[in-house]
Amino acid sequence: MRFQAPQLGAMGVTFGVTRASQFASLIAVIGLTANFISGIATTEHDAPPELIGTLTVSVTSVVYVVITYILYYDNMLPLLFSGILDGLLLIASIVVASLVGKPLPPLDCGALPSLSDTPSTTLFSSSAHPIRASVITKTLSYSTFVALDQPTCYEIKAVWGLSIALCVLFAFSALVCVGLWHRLRRESGGSTAPKDIEG
Repeated sequence: MRFQAPQLGAMGVTFGVTRASQFASLIAVIGLTANFISGIATTEHDAPPELIGTLTVSVTSVVYVVITYILYYDNMLPLLFSGILDGLLLIASIVVASLVGKPLPPLDCGALPSLSDTPSTTLFSSSAHPIRASVITKTLSYSTFVALDQPTCYEIKAVWGLSIALCVLFAFSALVCVGLWHRLRRESGGSTAPKDIEG
């Protein structure tokens, strides 16, 4: 169902703010995750599936968020369909948050080696880096990766926190989309249930 943005009032503003928050969170997750994967690749290892999955879901989500945001202002957004897709992205975000956060709760970042005074690019490329020194298998274990040093630990916890925030945001945007669809359907009058009975 199409709509006219000026008529949506507070719910329309809420939708826009939610989409903007989702976009900002997704860009942060993509930046951190892509940096991890790039750094691991320089050590000639394969990135953990958890990081690859997080990047894939995040890139797909940010494309969706941008497209729906554009359709919103062009008065072409199918609200009910958008609400369903937001629900699917909520499920994907829950899976990502679960996988990324699984080894993190008991992990004390402060107890790990502090390498914050060394640029991350040299950390990953250095032959003395723990990845090169201790990893034998081609694919780097995620539980090994998150416990390498303090910067990595704190950054992956930031990804986890953003993933949880995205779960909340997609749940909220799904409810807003469905609410807007129901409101406009009710206000349109002619497309409500009584018309179906008459037909």
